[in-house]
Amino acid sequence: MARTIDGRLAYADLLRVLATIAVIVLHISAGWLSAVPVGSADWTVLCTYDALMRWCVPMFVMLSGMFLLDPKKPVPLRSVFFKYILRALAALLVWGVFYALLDYGHVKGRFTWAGIKSAFHYVLHAQTHYHLWFLYMIIGLYLVTPILRAFVRGASKADFHWLFLLTFLVYSLFPVLQELFPNRMSLLMTWVNKFDIHMVLGYVGYYVAGYYLKHYTLSRPAEFIIYLLGILGGVITVWGNAALSVHYGSFNGVLFEYRAPNVVFMTVAIFVLFRYVLGVSEERDRRQRLGGVARVSFGIFLVHDFFIMCLRWLDISTLSFSPLLSVPVLSAVVFLLSFAVAWLLSKIPFIGPYLT
Repeated sequence: MARTIDGRLAYADLLRVLATIAVIVLHISAGWLSAVPVGSADWTVLCTYDALMRWCVPMFVMLSGMFLLDPKKPVPLRSVFFKYILRALAALLVWGVFYALLDYGHVKGRFTWAGIKSAFHYVLHAQTHYHLWFLYMIIGLYLVTPILRAFVRGASKADFHWLFLLTFLVYSLFPVLQELFPNRMSLLMTWVNKFDIHMVLGYVGYYVAGYYLKHYTLSRPAEFIIYLLGILGGVITVWGNAALSVHYGSFNGVLFEYRAPNVVFMTVAIFVLFRYVLGVSEERDRRQRLGGVARVSFGIFLVHDFFIMCLRWLDISTLSFSPLLSVPVLSAVVFLLSFAVAWLLSKIPFIGPYLT
């Protein structure tokens, strides 16, 4: 298993970097989706880019789980609060205020005291910029990490499988089927909701799966089945979303939800692919480059939407030229600028690690 110079897993660093790029591609492609007619050529291109990047956020959760839930890695309760949660809260406060000031703090380009107070009001009431929702979610996972670590320490393989089955059915499959077929699923969902089993809701399944897929070795047949399901998930995400949207005459994002079974299949397949196929290289230079970018990937995620906002201010969009080219070109520009800023911020003494 490939490792970077300082003991980091090379395939995990690669996945972290690619997931960061995928977030940018997703936001670039989705940002102007509503500006084009459903079913048009430009809409189809933007939707396809968006659909194929839907694995990015669940992948971040899996990468967190693969390390934080590992019993070999000491994570005392004190570290949970004063290292992980404190860092996420600090980033949420700083970046929440930063984006709130851009969103609400000014009138026609001029900042006002009323606007600044309004910005702080929004942040204090947890109404922050759209992509910062991830920080609230990851803080929630950090809070239950000590409990999940206890589960992982004592769980058998069968225990993991039961957790994954419950999570997939209760959090992923049934709710998405209810959105697609509300009348047919109403009775089943009434029973499921009565069970009130919240432990298997949210991103817990992804979080635990990250550790499981790192710790346990899959058989060749299981690996092959996961790849087939991943391909099927990608096809369903692209084609199914397009078909539903055209059918209803407006964008339908049911199959774009991070909990959707098709997105689950894609995410797990990509993780397994990198774990078993693309995570074996020992090329020293590549490992060093990946490690450098991976260390500031959190900062890139936090700052990238500022540059997307700059594109809007400059009246540059994915529709400025062919979306087939504009999405990767603009995504590359945003990524490089975000990396530069994140890297510079990471060098600030004491507070740099809390911003990136």
